[in-house]
Amino acid sequence: MNFTSLKFTSLLLLLQLLGGVALADPLLEDSDWLKTMAFAAHQTNYSGVFVYQSGGRVETSRITHISDKDGEHERLEGLDGLRREVIRNNDNVWLYVGGKKVRVEKRRSQRTFPALLPEQIQSLKDNYQISQGEEDRVADYHAHTLIFQPKDKLRYTRKMWAHSQSGLLLKAVVQDEHGGIIEEYSFSQLTIGDKDIDRKWIKQDQILPNSKSIEVPNVAQKLATTSFWQVDFLPSGFRKVLEINRTLAEKNNSVVHMVYSDGLSGISVFIEKATGAKNVTGLSGRGAIHMYNRLAGDNLITVVGEVPPRVVIQVADSVRLAGE
Repeated sequence: MNFTSLKFTSLLLLLQLLGGVALADPLLEDSDWLKTMAFAAHQTNYSGVFVYQSGGRVETSRITHISDKDGEHERLEGLDGLRREVIRNNDNVWLYVGGKKVRVEKRRSQRTFPALLPEQIQSLKDNYQISQGEEDRVADYHAHTLIFQPKDKLRYTRKMWAHSQSGLLLKAVVQDEHGGIIEEYSFSQLTIGDKDIDRKWIKQDQILPNSKSIEVPNVAQKLATTSFWQVDFLPSGFRKVLEINRTLAEKNNSVVHMVYSDGLSGISVFIEKATGAKNVTGLSGRGAIHMYNRLAGDNLITVVGEVPPRVVIQVADSVRLAGE
């Protein structure tokens, strides 16, 4: 796992809802509905196949989620290409690639499909106009549709289809300012409830038959309350949710990693010493995620965000040493 992959993985992990009986319009103003949406993906037992689409890229995955007296258990299997599987027991995560087992660090974020909404709802109301869309059907389940329209042009519009009974997120779309679809997650097949859901994979120590372990790159981490670096520009509503110092042992290189979120979108800022091949600057992107690198003296600043490209550039250009 190289550092560029680590950047995208950190955000993507930052970056993946939702319940009740059939709803009337007035309930859209009731924060209890949004709270139900936020907790449903963690409290509901389900198993299904979902498709991720962005541009010409399509990925199919199977996800199984169980909530019981021991907490949350989740299994995510990639159904395309090389066999890959992620198994989670609460915050302990195991990754399997091509039959080899990798133990990865404890999970810090809970925002992966279909768990996209935060527990704190007020920030969403501060930064998005939330309205109800059309009634629909997804994976043969009746769904209510919610639209999150940003109050500025510094983030994307999001549209979400929630199962009208369990509240589980069935489909999620990110749209640009013209209504074009940037990326989409959607269940194509789904079982909600305990019926016919396999639980044999739920173990405290996940070991696949005949698997071989491979080493995870040695990444030492420590939480940081503050650093010498300052970010002067962030869209309104973005708040720091994490700051850590990473040390990549193979390069003996320290990396400052700061994470900001408005409740739906995330922005990560990475600061490290610029060395050799890492001195690559410019903008790149994949789906709703954009990455921008720039040099600041002998430091490389990288910003990765689920926001329009001009925003990651503005954020990166505003990063400076405190006091300068």
